[in-house]
Amino acid sequence: MLNKLIANMLPYMPKKLVWVFSKRYIAGESMEEGLLASKLLNEKGIEVTVDILGEFITRLDEAEKNRDEYLEVIERFTSENVKGNFSIKPTMFGLLLDKEVCYNLLREVVQFAAQKDSFIRIDMEDSQCVDIELDIFRRLRKEFPKHVGLVLQAYLRRTESDLVALNDLNNANYPISFRLCKGIYVEPENIAFKEYEEVRKHFLKDLKYMFENKMYVGIATHDKYLVEESMKMIGEMNIPKNMYEFQMLYGVTPELRQLIVDNGHKMRVYVPFGEKWFNYSTRRLKENPKMAQHIIKALFIRG
Repeated sequence: MLNKLIANMLPYMPKKLVWVFSKRYIAGESMEEGLLASKLLNEKGIEVTVDILGEFITRLDEAEKNRDEYLEVIERFTSENVKGNFSIKPTMFGLLLDKEVCYNLLREVVQFAAQKDSFIRIDMEDSQCVDIELDIFRRLRKEFPKHVGLVLQAYLRRTESDLVALNDLNNANYPISFRLCKGIYVEPENIAFKEYEEVRKHFLKDLKYMFENKMYVGIATHDKYLVEESMKMIGEMNIPKNMYEFQMLYGVTPELRQLIVDNGHKMRVYVPFGEKWFNYSTRRLKENPKMAQHIIKALFIRG
């Protein structure tokens, strides 16, 4: 109860206090800090997907600034040979303000990434965004099949049918690339599965479909059961190492992450950074109220 209370109060707390929790899950506020965190992970044999924090903008001039920032980050990270790619939230580019403006800005970023022989992962956001994001992904995938991928959320009831519908984009030369996660947004029961075991079941069902149809999968989970079941499926289906990877969030379950690496599987860590870290942090805590314990400890344990 105390953890949930702190999680709900967090958006109203001073930012300095929230940072006590956030610094474990965010590489920093600047590109330099994101670059350093990414290089340190590379040294451990872990690749990254870089994310500039921000979402649900309210003005289109913000979208243009976000495009420019991504172009700068892609230039810097690729020029310094960071082993990784880039994640983007379409609402950061005005998805809910003007779909075509969003598409055109995203296309500029994907095109630049393609020129640098890099890759852009389009994040999936809440249910109001799904159809628009699927459409934008289709358009970009047809033009840049090697350089753009998508996130799908296993807890959405529609995901299985979306997978079937997207299968027409798949081909042997450029397998369609998905990140499969459970899903984080609060959705009504008619849209999303609510029971824990039910979400797990559909995660594995979606994963099996992806493997059966020779899609590339980023298996994004911190659930040890799902990690173990995914490894079991990989072995039973004889999935080659170049057709999957495991993915985790920065600062989350590092022991499980290392176990996956030690077992010879490719690992990619989602590295978020940027000045707009506050909303990301409060959402992370609401997803996992137990992390409030770290805030309490930090308040009373001072060097």
